[in-house]
Amino acid sequence: MMNKSGTRVLATLMVAAGVMLCSTFSHAADKLVLGFAQVGAESEWRTANTESIKSSAKEAGVDLKFSDAQQKQENQIKAIRSYIAQKVDVIAFSPVVESGWEPVLREAKAAKIPVILTDRAIKVSDDSLYTAFIGSDFLEEGRRGGRWLEDHYKGAQGPINIAELQGTVGSAPAIDRHNGLIEVIKSDDRFKIIASQSGDFTRAGGKQVMEAMLKSYGKQIQVVYSHNDDMAIGAIQAIEEAGLKPGKDIVIVSFDATKGGFQAMMAGKMNVSVECSPLLGPQLMETAKLVAAGKSVPKRIVTKETVFPMETAAAAFPSRKY
Repeated sequence: MMNKSGTRVLATLMVAAGVMLCSTFSHAADKLVLGFAQVGAESEWRTANTESIKSSAKEAGVDLKFSDAQQKQENQIKAIRSYIAQKVDVIAFSPVVESGWEPVLREAKAAKIPVILTDRAIKVSDDSLYTAFIGSDFLEEGRRGGRWLEDHYKGAQGPINIAELQGTVGSAPAIDRHNGLIEVIKSDDRFKIIASQSGDFTRAGGKQVMEAMLKSYGKQIQVVYSHNDDMAIGAIQAIEEAGLKPGKDIVIVSFDATKGGFQAMMAGKMNVSVECSPLLGPQLMETAKLVAAGKSVPKRIVTKETVFPMETAAAAFPSRKY
């Protein structure tokens, strides 16, 4: 039988334990849970993007639920539905394609889970289905590629035939990088796109498409306009195997400005790469915390980027993070 003194000690211990337990649960409850549905691992850019998101989540103390869709929309939709079922605090994803998201986003809205888009935009009839979009201006990137071409061929005679290596069909960067180019060159009769095909943003796809284009058009091609560096590097391999010199016989315009792209420029095989930064992790974590706290954020958060002609590659390369 316990005396009064023992009872008081036990009560004190129980209160202390209760305080510690409450403190532990409170800390766990305060930790933001973010569900992120990634496109896949199709390129150097995407690998760097994934690493930025994972490392930033760890640094920010965010509980990250991560999935890889392997470039399939149905996989991303399944992942988003899984996050809704898990009642995460915020859902973020980089959409494989622009359309087809409304049903699942309506489910997220009904569950009162805010959604953040990263890297790529979507087309929906109700833009309240997502809270914010963090990423590059792909249309402006396309314009930058087109402007570089105009400057490069200033005073030159036509025709200037372009072979376009498109990204994933229906994806925002593929659509906008194409439209940005068209916007710039449409009033210049010298430029003509004589071939356009998707290489799905992969190195193997770029090589395969370039091989087919070279068989069909050969030396008629003066320019390769590749929607990312990985496809451009694959195209460079195909051009060299065909006995031509990339960067000289065929001008190479590309996007992303990855380390692989810089190495190709330093080797004189790629003429220019328009920057598209994958390091979106810190911005995503900051935005997710604000959104979860009920604070307002800009609907569109644009990443600051530039253009790297091959002449600047060697000087800029040491500071590249991806």
